[in-house]
Amino acid sequence: MKVLPINSSLFLKACRLEKTPRTPVWFMRQAGRYMACYRERRKHHSMLELCRRPDLVAEITAEAVDRLGVDAAILFSDLLLPAEPLGLSLSYPTGGPKIYPALRTPKDVDRLENFSVEESLGYVLEAVRRTRAALPSDIPLIGFSGAPFTLAAYLIEGQGPGRCAAAKMFMYAYPQAWNRLLSLLSDRLREFLDLQAEAGADALQMFDSWVGVLSPADYVRYVLPHSRAVFRKIKSRIPLIHFGTETGGLLELMQQAGGTVIGLDWRVPLDEARKRLGNTAVMGNLDPMILLAERPVIRREIARILKEAGGRPGHIFNLGHGIMKETPEENVRYAVDTVKELSRG
Repeated sequence: MKVLPINSSLFLKACRLEKTPRTPVWFMRQAGRYMACYRERRKHHSMLELCRRPDLVAEITAEAVDRLGVDAAILFSDLLLPAEPLGLSLSYPTGGPKIYPALRTPKDVDRLENFSVEESLGYVLEAVRRTRAALPSDIPLIGFSGAPFTLAAYLIEGQGPGRCAAAKMFMYAYPQAWNRLLSLLSDRLREFLDLQAEAGADALQMFDSWVGVLSPADYVRYVLPHSRAVFRKIKSRIPLIHFGTETGGLLELMQQAGGTVIGLDWRVPLDEARKRLGNTAVMGNLDPMILLAERPVIRREIARILKEAGGRPGHIFNLGHGIMKETPEENVRYAVDTVKELSRG
């Protein structure tokens, strides 16, 4: 079978709003805890140990592509890795992240270190290089980072943010310190994304997983300038995906902040989102819980989303968030095959 150049891949063509013979499909967290081979590795290595081993990152990332038949790979990594070079402790004692000490005052922000990404996170860049070499030449590799708001929320909460109560109170009580924090993060995250592109990533995704807790007014005041700074200062010309959850009320503002592709969760109909966003590529938006259902339900919901996409160029099929750890691997493969079948022709 003839191997196409990477820029002719279905995923990258959809990012550019070009017509494709079928809808490209990949899943967030497609290399992770739902896979038996991954769970076996976790018996011998912690999450951080895996992230720090470029050889294992390449194996895990490429293995998921091979087992699922997806159209793109996303680097196996973690959006909290910048916490350590900032001078904080990062661990996963019970599965969820713990960051110590949490940022609770302006003085805590002043103590953060303005680190060199290339020196401090060089193992991630090496993982990008090795993963790009390990993947089939026609499968794009997606590098990623957290967004300034989401990373700040973790640093302030010291753990999974939930409803981000501490982060929001910090934002309201200390607006100047908030802006210093997000300016520092946006500078380092932009550098991190650019270096991943230089190392071989074919597209980049910025995860704003917790920004849906904000009102549109708060997003404009406290977040949009910093997210926009990341996207506008990225030197690479490769596709940029801007993703968040519970962001149905923020889609147009996220579009203003930047990104050539807007990621959608399952709480907003895909056809409604496309009308609101206009001529912009979109990614999504199956509820991850659907992959725990029986196959007729999975097929029905995939068909519904493809119908909402309307056959217009610029739709990348994905979940509205990452694959859940309880998901049967065979259901994930079935979903990939079903998207390919129903969207072809």
